Amino acid sequence: MNELAQAFQQWLTEEGRAPKTIESYVGDIQGFQQYLAEKAADESQPLSRFAFVRYKNYLIDTNFATATINKKINSLKVYNDFLQKQGLVEENYIQLKKYKVQIAADSEHVVTALSEEEVERFLFYIEDHTKVNMRNKLIGYLLLYTGVRVSELINIKVADIDFLTSSLLVRGKGGKLREVSLRQDVVNLMKQYMKEDRQLSRFHESEYLLVSQRSEKMHRDAVRDWLGIVSKELGIKLHPHLFRHTFASRLLHKGVDLTTVSKLCGHSTVNMTAKFYIQTTRQEKQNAVDKL
Repeated sequence: MNELAQAFQQWLTEEGRAPKTIESYVGDIQGFQQYLAEKAADESQPLSRFAFVRYKNYLIDTNFATATINKKINSLKVYNDFLQKQGLVEENYIQLKKYKVQIAADSEHVVTALSEEEVERFLFYIEDHTKVNMRNKLIGYLLLYTGVRVSELINIKVADIDFLTSSLLVRGKGGKLREVSLRQDVVNLMKQYMKEDRQLSRFHESEYLLVSQRSEKMHRDAVRDWLGIVSKELGIKLHPHLFRHTFASRLLHKGVDLTTVSKLCGHSTVNMTAKFYIQTTRQEKQNAVDKL
């Protein structure tokens, strides 16, 4: 983290922002800074209207989800406020009403999810122990079969696992708790990982399930970086939230009722689940028309 990002983090802390909010804002700003560095932008100008607009266009062209783009825009607006108060920029370059990406009120909310064929390819890939270690295989299983957010994944504690009932206590947004049932193969892999690979880390006594050689708790970037490697191997753009979409979509397609899916995902209302996950694929639409 560079000095400016550190100063921004400190300012957010002094402003009383929640730890998760700070982590999200700083992560978004680091992404923006990396973009500027790749473009060899003037380092003495941390933010400009030109740079912001180019970055927004880059996010759109790279097919980031609309919600993700708007989250990053909001983070940059807060960053703009910080830079102004520090006297590092003179203007407020970002007006949310002007720059946020709009979605028509009656538009379908399209959720990207892995197809069954892509799920199979991913599973066969992580079964290859010459390419994927046991910890990362467990990460893949947990993302695919529990629908946890990446923040929830890295915060799983050993004490949250009930091997007797094959269930996991997930600490969600706002401190909300939910119980997720575990498949037996996930349980078996957890036990094997804790007995074998986890013991090789000097942090094997950590309260957190997923550890590394350098930390008692994995960082979300490590999860994203690994999925980036797998993406190149499989030719599929993978990210943690894609597995959450896939988890919910697969349950619904297999006939699980909406209320159960909503509880498993930790949504505050069933309507939220319906809005995001009741969809038909382009192929399903084509198949329906072909029956006419």
